Amino acid sequence: MKYIAVVLLFFALAACGKKDLPKVEVESSMGNLVLEIDTVHAPLTAGNFLKLVDQGLYLNASFYRVVRMDNQPQSPVKIEVIQGGLMDDNLIDKYPGIEHETTEKTGLKHLDGTLSMARNQPGTASTEFFICVGDQPELDFGGKRNPDGQGFAAFGKVVEGMDVVLQIQQLNDDKQYLREPVLIYNIKRLK
Repeated sequence: MKYIAVVLLFFALAACGKKDLPKVEVESSMGNLVLEIDTVHAPLTAGNFLKLVDQGLYLNASFYRVVRMDNQPQSPVKIEVIQGGLMDDNLIDKYPGIEHETTEKTGLKHLDGTLSMARNQPGTASTEFFICVGDQPELDFGGKRNPDGQGFAAFGKVVEGMDVVLQIQQLNDDKQYLREPVLIYNIKRLK
């Protein structure tokens, strides 16, 4: 009986110490996704994304870029992702870049379904995001996809709807840009 009480106490304490991470729903023309946002390990990046979600920034945004093994012939380091956001540089430039949280700092890795920020130079990520299709270690700190070796800022993961991500990735593209972008009706927090 003592053993059972100790085990129950252990699980009760573990449950109390576990913080539920916020989730958002991406409502798209191809189906919905649920993303878990890691505010514990990547607080700056996750906080920025949630702030934009709360502001309604992603209302009528889109998934507009797909990267597959067959559509990046010039790249010596191949990856597989879908990218979403505002797409329009004039709109994106209105939002300041945030400090770059590397995977070395956060401990998060670019695994299948990982949510991460698109960027040019470190510190330029603001509104555009991508989702990994399969494990993508070359996007982590020290990876070779970006010449600066800083990788990209992972900050969450797909917890529902990976089938939708895979469907989007297979759509017709011209040099990685979808011929018909997938409309993101909205991204909103789940209670």
